Order: sequence, then C-alpha cells, then structure tokens
Amino acid sequence: MSPRLDAPHIQGATSAPTPADEADPLDELPEIPPYDEVGAVDARALSRTLFERLEALEEGTPEYSYVRNTLVELNLALVKFAASRFRSRSEPMEDIIQVGTIGLIKAIDRFELSRGVEFPTFAMPTIIGEIKRFFRDTSWSVRVPRRLQELRLDLARAGDELAQALDRAPTVAELAERLGLSHDEVVEGMSASNAYTAASLDAQAEENDTEGTLADRIGYEDHGLEGIEYVESLKPLIAELTPRDRTILSLRFVANMTQSEIGDELGISQMHVSRLLTRTLVRLRRGLTTED
Repeated sequence: MSPRLDAPHIQGATSAPTPADEADPLDELPEIPPYDEVGAVDARALSRTLFERLEALEEGTPEYSYVRNTLVELNLALVKFAASRFRSRSEPMEDIIQVGTIGLIKAIDRFELSRGVEFPTFAMPTIIGEIKRFFRDTSWSVRVPRRLQELRLDLARAGDELAQALDRAPTVAELAERLGLSHDEVVEGMSASNAYTAASLDAQAEENDTEGTLADRIGYEDHGLEGIEYVESLKPLIAELTPRDRTILSLRFVANMTQSEIGDELGISQMHVSRLLTRTLVRLRRGLTTED
C-alpha cells in the first residue's frame, strides 16, 4: 500500500488538518478517507469527493495543499498510462513520468466539477500535451523554430496520406497543394527534418565496419585546391600588365569571347588580338616558372 500523505510528496504539502480540540468550519465537507484505504475505494468517486472539498478550500492553506496532493497521488496511474505510449522514445521513462505529472497538476488546477466531465477525460489531453511539448522542445539534435517543428509533423502526415492514395512518394508540388503552402515552405520544412537526429562524424557504419567513419565516407579530394596557389601567384603578375592586356584576358577567359569578338570589341584585328594574347600568356607563364 502507498504511504499516507502525512509527509509531503510534492513541494508545498503540509501536515493534515487542524487539531480536534479546535472548531473546524470544514467539518460539514465530505471526509477524506485515509490514503492507505484508497485501494479499496473507487478512484473516480474519491476524486470527485476530493474535488468537491478542494473547491470549498482557500488556495494556499495547508488543507488545500493536502487535498491537492492527495489528488495527484490518486491519479498518478493516468500519468503512467500516458507515458507508456512513449516508451519507444530514447528519453528515460522516469523523465517522461515527471513531465506527465506536471501536466496532471495543471489539469487538477484547471478542473471544474460543474463542467460535468470525468476528470480522466479532462486530464489526459493535458498530460499527453505536456509530454509532447517536452519531446518537441528537447529531442531535436539541432534547435529549430517551433513553426518548422510543427511543419515537419504536417508534412509527415500529409506524405503518408498522399503515398497511400497515389501508391508512390508525393512530390513537393503535391505536398504544397495538399497543405496550402508554397514550394519554398515545403522545401524548408523538409530540410528542417534533417535537424531532428544527428550522427557523429566518427561513427562506424553498422552494416560494414571496414568502411571507416562517416567522415571518411563523405570526404572527397577537392581538385580546386591545387589551383589556389596559381591564382594567388598570378594576381601580382596580372596587375603588372597594361590595361589593354588585362581587358583582353578578361574578355577571353572570363567573358569567354572569341578572338574575333574581342577584336570587334576593341576595334583591332583578330590577328592582332592573337599576337597580344600569346605575348601576354608567355609573360605570365614565365613569371610563374621563374623563381625569385
């Protein structure tokens, strides 16, 4: 059996009500059975009795805390039931139950008997919502705005529905039409999905450990690095050329113009352009190969 609530199980709980020799104005309220007898009492009926008494008590008093904490203890089964739906997650079950208990406390504070709804029916959405909020805020490897987190869920749901209807994976345009979004918004949501989980660059491939780490598999040789030295070495050599020679180089190798087009642009013949270009290239080549 669970222990009596003589000692506080939740912060703010205090000892039981006033001594018997003092007049208690709450004597006419329904009596709370001892907590060690709860197992023999219908939980829903007892919860209703406790809520009736809670509404008559002043918030912040020891009696109010005692009744409120008793309700929490009595309905912890709701939290465990809700937490069981998330047992496949990586978070420890103790943490999920703790977060769900916060949702239970919020539900107790908001519940009103006058609504005519059973407390479990009222409390479960609040408990589950608190747990989902916990996963939404803490389980992403890379923090993204809540708008994108919710968009990821909408895309996943719409993708499953369209895949069943079309018997194939939906396109970006089909997802955008289904959700009433633009093409760019769908692409942004799909990109945000990559931030949910992350893999270490030092992780080994599970299927074949001989492939090396992820960093080894995604790396490649950048051949452009070889030309950086030549580019940096050419800059001072090109700066020494005449303005016309620099213009010819730019038109030929940047604008990708032919020698005839360059001649028409500068008002000279194609043969003259060829001679000037050849002389310039020889000068640059000699400058690169000559050591200081």
